[in-house]
Amino acid sequence: IAMAATRSVMRAVRVFEFGGPEVLKLQSDVLVPVPKENQVLIKVHACGVNPVETYIRSGTYARKPALPYTPGSDVAGVIEGVGEHVTAFKKGDRVFTLETVSGGYAEYAVAAANRVFPLPDKLDFRQGAAIGVPYFTAYRALFQKGCAKAGESVLVHGASGGVGLAACQIARACGLKVLGTAGTEEGMNVILKNGAHQAFNHRDPNYTERIKECTGPGGVDIIIEMLSNVNLDADLQLLSCAGRVMVVGCRGRIEINPRDTMSKESSIIGVSLFLATEEERRECATAVLDGIEAGWLKPVVGLEYPLEKVAKAHEDIIYSSGARGKMVLLL
Repeated sequence: IAMAATRSVMRAVRVFEFGGPEVLKLQSDVLVPVPKENQVLIKVHACGVNPVETYIRSGTYARKPALPYTPGSDVAGVIEGVGEHVTAFKKGDRVFTLETVSGGYAEYAVAAANRVFPLPDKLDFRQGAAIGVPYFTAYRALFQKGCAKAGESVLVHGASGGVGLAACQIARACGLKVLGTAGTEEGMNVILKNGAHQAFNHRDPNYTERIKECTGPGGVDIIIEMLSNVNLDADLQLLSCAGRVMVVGCRGRIEINPRDTMSKESSIIGVSLFLATEEERRECATAVLDGIEAGWLKPVVGLEYPLEKVAKAHEDIIYSSGARGKMVLLL
């Protein structure tokens, strides 16, 4: 029986060459991976789509996986099997992951047991697929790198996407004054429902003036920045003394005047969840699981796609106007 099990096949998205969304190939004869020691096999119900996955697929990202590969890290599903030495999970457990070994855009995925967490019954699999990268990144940006404190103000620039909404919920729960921007009326409403005290439309030519009116002469303490190649120069004008811009997302170059950092002793700090230590990841996990239990961590699911439409999902996450929550693939 073991032999037959290792030979079973599944549907999975494979990338054989770097390029546009069209290089994502759905195949139905991919071998189901087998969990090694300290790994688990998950039957995938939903998988989150993150902008970084489009950069990796295009071949322009610093980290390039060996070809061919299956993209995807934020999986939610049910444990199908466990490797040796795994005691934390058993077959049938509902779980979500922070990353996978074999790739998440597939019917089954293998993950290291220490990157897998229990998915409470109060959240469905779609929501489970919206936790990993967004909430861990938001927590890292705010606290591990941004040193946020209760009473400070935070501007989440591009707050209606997965990481943005996570940042709004976490910051609000931790006592910060939360401002958010979005590109649509709908996006602004979503932000306000998820922790922001005030929302601004970043398509409005005067929106930075409105933010300044709101923060007063003091400026904003922390900016969580999803599109630094567009906003970084303006961000430096909005900061308080000793304020910091956390660069979470970037799609190109931008020119800034470093003097703008001198006049306020402000900082520009890059954020990469990939560089988190094991201890930092555990801290993120504890905060996230506590937030779920307390009830303020409620992932907002945006657009949903079947696995067949994965190329469309990759197109839409970069080019669609205005996010409204986390994009997920449903299996």
